[in-house]
Amino acid sequence: MERIFEYQISSAEEGRKLGDFLREKGYSRQLLRQLKETENGLLRNGQPTFMNIALKNGDRIRVRLLEKAEGSEAIMPAPLPFEIVYEDEDLLVINKPADMPIHPSFQNHGNTLADALTWHYQQQGKEFVYRCINRLDRDTTGLLIVARHQLSASILSDMVRKREIHREYLAIVEGIPPEKGTISAPIGRKEGSAILREVNFETGEPARTHFTRLETRNGLSLVSLKLETGRTHQIRVHMGYIGCPLIGDYLYYPDHTRINRQALHSYRLSFLHPITGKALSFTAPLPEDMERAFRS
Repeated sequence: MERIFEYQISSAEEGRKLGDFLREKGYSRQLLRQLKETENGLLRNGQPTFMNIALKNGDRIRVRLLEKAEGSEAIMPAPLPFEIVYEDEDLLVINKPADMPIHPSFQNHGNTLADALTWHYQQQGKEFVYRCINRLDRDTTGLLIVARHQLSASILSDMVRKREIHREYLAIVEGIPPEKGTISAPIGRKEGSAILREVNFETGEPARTHFTRLETRNGLSLVSLKLETGRTHQIRVHMGYIGCPLIGDYLYYPDHTRINRQALHSYRLSFLHPITGKALSFTAPLPEDMERAFRS
């Protein structure tokens, strides 16, 4: 896989070291080291150059990202259902179905999003390296981002750390929470469990969740949620903490009379494109099983 980037140096950038210039563009140190080892990985005015060179006004910089898709024993390409909401040469936005893990693991082979996307590109004769940027639990549906190359992955991962990728979730909960609110309660691992989390004011890490009640029906509420932090199971733990657990949650509220998974959906993603800087915003409608659980 090859991706070419070209930059023209302005008068304001004159005198900068090339390495510093590229770091500001989002290139990680690992990626800069890789460029040094790539044939024609870095050219200045058509000639090989060095990271410590001082740039001049009008210089043309050409970056060649070259990557070979090496097969992973963990990935088993498979024709699984998923929806591509947006695609360009830098990233994908996926609408993930329920019962699909993000990554292969000890118990998950041939049923993951990594397997599905690898198969999808193999059918087109294209190389593909899987780089999922934001995580969703196996049974959480909705939107997530996959990077198409190392530079977009580097920039998007940095945006995640800086909370510059904005997400909105929809959940169906038992009971009727306040119309609006913020839950500020630390979350930590539950003693004796490797999986379960709980609110713990002594050992938990800070966690904040903002929620808005959108609609109520038959003792259930449809709730919009936005996170300030990204703790494991944060929405599931926080909503249970205020007495409004997600229906169908096999870990925290295992009542499957209405739905056989936690009723949680990644509804909206908004962020700046990592390469062009263009504002992007996507939504994915509430999936059929959540609609049916709430309306029936």
